[in-house]
Amino acid sequence: HRQPFMLIDTIEELEEGKRVVAKKCVSYNEPFFAGHFPKEPVMPGVLIVEALAQTGAVAILSQPEFKGKTAYFAGINNAKFKGKVVPGDVLTLETEIVKIKGPIGMGQAKAYVDGKLVTQAELTFAIA
Repeated sequence: HRQPFMLIDTIEELEEGKRVVAKKCVSYNEPFFAGHFPKEPVMPGVLIVEALAQTGAVAILSQPEFKGKTAYFAGINNAKFKGKVVPGDVLTLETEIVKIKGPIGMGQAKAYVDGKLVTQAELTFAIA
């Protein structure tokens, strides 16, 4: 991904092919805050999940056999939103790849603000 749709600012930890921890500094200037919601800006849950998927893609694509490939977000299960993400928050994104079979990968993803779990989901990726 690239701007304007890159939702990761930094990669903090990388266990090749297994796990990535990334950060997203949620700015008051994010364009989605203009409409979500005008008087109470909250980062949309779907964008938190997308940030987690981008983190998982980094993990999968760090495997040598997937060099030069693309990891497509192919599915989501058991998504739960447990807290709000607002301007000024630093979102910690953790995705662990738990299974890869052929061109399909599965990951467990969690997002935190100040150590508090705000989002979790099971993600599926298709590598092509």
